Amino acid sequence: MFLKKISLTLLMMAGVPLFSCAAQTVKSTPENISAKMSKAQLSVSHAAFGVMPSGVAATLYTLTNANGLIVKVTNYGGIITEIHTPDKNGKLGDITLGYDNVNDYVKSSPYFGALIGRYGNRIAKGKFSLDGHNYQLDVNNGVNHLHGGAKGFDKVVWDVKPFETKHSVGLTLTYLSVDGEQGYPGNLKTTAVYELNNANELITQFTAVTDKATPVNLTQHTYFNLAGKGDILGHELMIPADRYTPVDAGLIPTGEWAKVEGTPFDFRTPHLIGERIAKDDQQLKYGLGYDHNFVLNKSKGTHLAARVQDPESGRVLEVWSQEPGVQFYSGNFLDGTLTGKGRTYAYRSGFCLEPQHFPDSPNQPTFPSTILKPGEQYSTQMRFKFSVKK
Repeated sequence: MFLKKISLTLLMMAGVPLFSCAAQTVKSTPENISAKMSKAQLSVSHAAFGVMPSGVAATLYTLTNANGLIVKVTNYGGIITEIHTPDKNGKLGDITLGYDNVNDYVKSSPYFGALIGRYGNRIAKGKFSLDGHNYQLDVNNGVNHLHGGAKGFDKVVWDVKPFETKHSVGLTLTYLSVDGEQGYPGNLKTTAVYELNNANELITQFTAVTDKATPVNLTQHTYFNLAGKGDILGHELMIPADRYTPVDAGLIPTGEWAKVEGTPFDFRTPHLIGERIAKDDQQLKYGLGYDHNFVLNKSKGTHLAARVQDPESGRVLEVWSQEPGVQFYSGNFLDGTLTGKGRTYAYRSGFCLEPQHFPDSPNQPTFPSTILKPGEQYSTQMRFKFSVKK
């Protein structure tokens, strides 16, 4: 069982110092961001991000480290809207897909930058049994439940408190998911911490406690494009996984732990994302490309889950995790109908690497358990490390 059982006392001791943040109304551009890199310092600020149809105003928080890296997060859905990192020439650019205002996220978003919960990925037919009870979750992906339902954690307003340490700035987000929300049992108190440090790492820490046994599988769903333009087929990907979990036509795991050797899913050594994506392979046909869970070779402690490099820009992304799997999605359902931040999001113009437990685990007895029980604490950390290879 991969869920960590930690005393609630330790959770309370892990608090972070808070401070007040000043409003920011000036929009950042690649040009003025680059000009400020040499004199950057740790800071966190906030600005209005629009008013939702419900009448609730959204807020956008901007985190900046001492190297000039910038991460923007909104309280709506805990969504990461922008990440600005330098290329091999030192020019900062936004490497994420998303929108300029909250209403575009409310209107139509394929989980751009989203904080996913209660359960990342799919649960077959939205059904599972637990402690003698049968549960029916919201069905929002054909006949299946996906990413927490029609109103998952990516579509709620989180309470946000900024914080500052000697070497980092960040946000603490909290949300209470009540018993029965989207069909899940138990009142689930969830805390998500986004922390940007001077080592150019964005750290996400998720913790949760419940008063009734419930499945929990939180993750982060940022779409990356390290070039900041075009498609991602020329990105070079490495995933240290000997096995992956094949799926059926509905993208529900069959229960098998298949070997990647000799298949287009072997990323144990680096391959271009587009190198084998059009191969005559039934699994690629089911996913319309890559949309699969990889079983990481190292499943305990913090370990490397994936490494991506864009040869053109020189940007490098490493994903470190405490999860047993990582979902790799190659942007197969982007079709050019969505636009944001001055870009059209065309076919395969972004990829996702989502550290997670396996899809449909509540119905798969051979998969690591995702059940959180009263008196236990769910805890997992993900690190997104940014660097440049010239």
